[in-house]
Amino acid sequence: MSLANKVKEHFAAEFGESPSFIARAPGRVNLIGEHTDYNDGFVMPLAIDRATFIALRPRADKRVLAISLDMDDRREFALDDLQQSAAPAWIDYLVGVAWSLQARGLVLRGWEGVVSGDVPIGAGLSSSAALELATARAFHCVSDFEWEAKRMALACQRAENEWLGVNCGIMDQMISASGVHDRALLIDCRSLETSSAPLPPGTAVVILDTGARRGLVDSKYNERREQCEAAARHFSIAALRDISSAEFMERAHELDELSRARARHVITENERTLQAREAMHAGDAAALGQLMIESHISLRDDFEVSSPALDAIVNCANADQSCFGARMTGAGFGGCAVALVAAEGAPAFVKRVKASYIAATGNQPALYITRASAGAETVYP
Repeated sequence: MSLANKVKEHFAAEFGESPSFIARAPGRVNLIGEHTDYNDGFVMPLAIDRATFIALRPRADKRVLAISLDMDDRREFALDDLQQSAAPAWIDYLVGVAWSLQARGLVLRGWEGVVSGDVPIGAGLSSSAALELATARAFHCVSDFEWEAKRMALACQRAENEWLGVNCGIMDQMISASGVHDRALLIDCRSLETSSAPLPPGTAVVILDTGARRGLVDSKYNERREQCEAAARHFSIAALRDISSAEFMERAHELDELSRARARHVITENERTLQAREAMHAGDAAALGQLMIESHISLRDDFEVSSPALDAIVNCANADQSCFGARMTGAGFGGCAVALVAAEGAPAFVKRVKASYIAATGNQPALYITRASAGAETVYP
């Protein structure tokens, strides 16, 4: 049963009628451009075919009642009295989005609904952004405001930054809001301008979930962000995207060894991401794969956000005959990698890499072939 039908059936069982709307927003996998988004740089994600769905109907009052099938939990809150949970909970994402939308001056109407998703939590595939954008879309369904993807992405980012306390960049929310079917999306994280790019012909994207989880709020993500901002201040620039590799090399000696490595990753990763766009438009799978391999090495050695599990699954993938290139994806410290593989060999690739990774680590991975999907939308009626 599809997730849309699942939430629709549970809604009917709970409320005695079909929902008025079903909102959907996808997770994402980032092909290349990691830890560049909060440095005003370039990223190349695609919205994946895993998503969060909300079946809902409007309410006459200013309250939201949400039932999470995945958490087996029911929560309710008032739009005119938003409060954070005593202990962090899934409902905080919905409350935070409501807070951020209202802070933008939008008048929200209450709703009640059923929530479920199949984006793995903690895997680095942006389950949080999928939930945030699905929530924003749910409010759009019942309230009188226009949907503008960029504005909704910024509102959801603010919810995560200020309500939930995670200093994420704009990439996750932007791709969940603006994804394009069957194409990756180059995002300029300063201007938020986007342009789509096709995968090279005959290729497929495979997500490699290591089975090792990390808590983003408790990780060293915020520390890396602070290190990048300190390097930018040293060079008297707004962000690390404002210095070229050539300029950086001339002045790299001014930084301590750690700051130099952090900055080097961001600067070279921006260049790799722009080169990846050219490779994709040229249909050059080998070039794109090589850029992905170089990206992982930089993330592992200069930015130090990989992990033994990520390195192992990337090595297993890159050793396979069907793979053009693989790299960790997401914030790091666990979670997922991504591989570009020959489409006709993708099913066999999944089997071989799963077996070799289990033999190497003993971990139980989850590997799945994905395709690029559209961004947040109303799928019913």
